[in-house]
Amino acid sequence: MLERFLPKKTEFFGLFSKHAALCAEGAELLRDPRNAEAGYQRIHAVEHEADRVCQETMEMLHSSFITPIDRSDIHLLSSRIDDIMDHIEATAQRIWLYEIAQPTPEMLEMSENVVRATEAMVAAVDGLGGKLAPGRMRELCVNVKTVEKENDRVLRRATARLFKEELDARALIKWKEIYEDVEGAIDRCEDVANVIEGVVLENS
Repeated sequence: MLERFLPKKTEFFGLFSKHAALCAEGAELLRDPRNAEAGYQRIHAVEHEADRVCQETMEMLHSSFITPIDRSDIHLLSSRIDDIMDHIEATAQRIWLYEIAQPTPEMLEMSENVVRATEAMVAAVDGLGGKLAPGRMRELCVNVKTVEKENDRVLRRATARLFKEELDARALIKWKEIYEDVEGAIDRCEDVANVIEGVVLENS
């Protein structure tokens, strides 16, 4: 009963928004095909900052008696946002280490989708702390899922073309891994949207 009258740590929402914005920043950097090594280093720096925010969130979670949303949702939300940045960094690292000189048309399209997915995810995360109407929050989450579904179609097309046209087995493996990391980033954006939908449902 006493818990109802104790202050809740609303700073979590600010940390979520900062974490999500770093993912969008990383996605924007991934879209730039120039100088793979320098691009990776820039993204790595953003990923390092994202790790710091994630750690701060977890430390606050462990030290907070009362939280604005369920503790397990805070942990899951922060972890999934961090996963997005991890996949973005992994993509950039593979492009650099595999010495990819020219992106495929599908890779360019998927890079745009990462930007769109992270931007839509940021809007949903920001809305979580803004006390928007449940209907509006669901709309923001649907926007993330729409990009994910569109990217699924691009991935299927890219994979089919890869196995049909790529004669170099090593190149095929390289591109398959890159595509999967990009898809992973977008899938985690959808996971974040799903967590937010659950939070909205529980608290509406």
